Amino acid sequence: MDPSRLRAWTADRSRPAIDAVHRLARGVAATPPAREGHPPRALVVGGFVRDGLLGRFTLDVDVEVHGVEADRLEALLADLFGARLHTVGRSFGVFKIRVEDGHELDVSIPRSDSKTGPGHKGFAVTGNPFLGLEEASRRRDFTINTLAVDPLDGTVLDSWNGIADLRTRVLRAVDPGRFGDDPLRVWRGVQFVGRLSLSVEPATIDLMRAIVARGELSELSRERVTEELRKLLVDGERPSAGLELARALGIVQSEFPELEAMAGCPQEEEWHPEGDVWVHTGMVVDRAVEVARRPEWGFGAAERLQVALGALLHDVGKPRTTTRAVRNGVERVVSPGHENAGETLARAVLSRLTFGEEAERAVLAIVKWHALPYHLHRSVEKGEMEERAYANAVRKLVKRIHPVPWRVLLAATEADFRGRTMPDVDGPYAAGERFTRTVLENAYDAEPVRPLVLGRDALALGVPPGPEVGRLVAAVEEARDRGEIGTREEGLAMLERLVKGTFRF
Repeated sequence: MDPSRLRAWTADRSRPAIDAVHRLARGVAATPPAREGHPPRALVVGGFVRDGLLGRFTLDVDVEVHGVEADRLEALLADLFGARLHTVGRSFGVFKIRVEDGHELDVSIPRSDSKTGPGHKGFAVTGNPFLGLEEASRRRDFTINTLAVDPLDGTVLDSWNGIADLRTRVLRAVDPGRFGDDPLRVWRGVQFVGRLSLSVEPATIDLMRAIVARGELSELSRERVTEELRKLLVDGERPSAGLELARALGIVQSEFPELEAMAGCPQEEEWHPEGDVWVHTGMVVDRAVEVARRPEWGFGAAERLQVALGALLHDVGKPRTTTRAVRNGVERVVSPGHENAGETLARAVLSRLTFGEEAERAVLAIVKWHALPYHLHRSVEKGEMEERAYANAVRKLVKRIHPVPWRVLLAATEADFRGRTMPDVDGPYAAGERFTRTVLENAYDAEPVRPLVLGRDALALGVPPGPEVGRLVAAVEEARDRGEIGTREEGLAMLERLVKGTFRF
């Protein structure tokens, strides 16, 4: 942890967001004091400071303005930023400023909260620019989020020993008496543990566990829970640590029993010496985050989420299907059909969240087909499948999951391969290399659903417009899927035979 790096980042005005912060801070500092002992001051607060001290630099900036009333602050912001000022939160003393690089500054005066009802929104929020930094930061959840930095001189301000907790990677509640006011803090704790590789001090664990035991997580909206899970899975250093905390607190059992069932579900030791399905899943999620961040995939946040969420749910069907069976004279732990069983269970989990249709489609594809690329590869290696049949199987899979990108599925299958304690898991992923090579050499990624022959080909052979055209094209495509033909030339030849009546329909 290096404060000098944070100071350098905060001073770099070549970035429009940082330049806007400096313009604001200078304007606030030039404002005449409204009350003795409260000099006007603009401080960067929260996650920007925490992450910057950890070397995780961002341009998502929250600014807290002390010593300036909300109406005077609004006038100053309008003078500095004009039409880029948004005032939708002015009743709470909160403003947004659009910056040239597409970022937004959140600007507010210090606020105090009072609990008025259940849930994440059951608060009365009162703005008070004269609270002082220590009292203003009392409303925050964890000490590592109470830090502030003065952008004009780079001074880091620490009212609650957040730097010490950040240095030792400890998550600690700011005010134990108020921590339970907002049950969302439990989920925030889970994602912070997984994102930043933190541990939680025992008293805070007790506070979190009590909130869960009282059933208060049910007060939260699906959207807020989804957002915390998104941060865990997309930004996490070790998401499995957050998942383990969620399970230790009773969240997994109460909110996602489908995942809880994975704990204690055995796996065949020869292939999974790491332990049960829950242990394997945590390892796969961690590897999914690593794999999906590799630049050669070209993934954005949406694809990285799909890979990690698919990893979390890829084996959710195993508890329903796991049994023992004799294979080649040896009793084995097997889970036949766990992919299909998992599809239904994954839908149930996703129905309680709001990741959206695109993410759900990708996750279900991963759950249903994550084992196939490896099995196809092994079939070729053992001489059970010829290369042409393999290529056709790859094509069918790419077509079947479309519009889910095949790279998303393949990244998840690689994470599944690497999320074990086998000696070969850090070597080349041969199944993925073969799959990728086959897709690119045959251009399956360019037009994965384009049939070999088209309706106009049938019309050119004299077939009159009508349903018969579609049936002919479908018959050729079915032969392609069976591996009987593979090229457009073969498809056209078959179409001509069908038109001439060689085959019956």
